[in-house]
Amino acid sequence: MLVIYTSPGCASCRKAKHWLKEKGVAYVEKNIFNSLLRENELKYILSRSENGIDDIISKRSKIIREQNIDIDSMSTSELISFVRNNPSAMKRPIMIDERNFMVGYDEEEIEAFNVREIRRHLQSECEGNQCPSFDTCGKLREDYQFEG
Repeated sequence: MLVIYTSPGCASCRKAKHWLKEKGVAYVEKNIFNSLLRENELKYILSRSENGIDDIISKRSKIIREQNIDIDSMSTSELISFVRNNPSAMKRPIMIDERNFMVGYDEEEIEAFNVREIRRHLQSECEGNQCPSFDTCGKLREDYQFEG
C-alpha cells in the first residue's frame, strides 16, 4: 500500500494526490502535522531513502536555519527525535510503497507508482512465453512478477 506524507498548503502534495486519484492509485495519506510520526516509521523512511537524511530533511527549513542546527552531526536517534518534534523540517511529499520511494513531485518519476498501467502494458505486449519486446520490458516483467 502506498503511503504519502503530506502537509497542508503544500502545492507538491496537492499535485501528487491529484495524480494518484486521477490514475486510481490507492493510498493512505499521513499529514505530518496531524499524526505523530513513529520512531520505527521514520527509521523505515530513512532506510528506504538513497541518501539518508539528505533525501528527507530540508536543510533550508526555517527551524534548521533559525536555530543553526547541524543535522549532519546528529545520531540516528537524535535525528528521529528532532524530526518527530519538528516535522516541518521534512521534505514533502514523501511517497513510499513496497517497491518505490519518492520525495517531492516529479511528473515522470511518479509513474513508478502506477502499477496498474505498467501491468496493462505488459499484458498487451506479452503473450505466452514469447515477448516481442523482451529486451525493453523483460526486466519490468520480472520485477512485477508478471507471467505472460
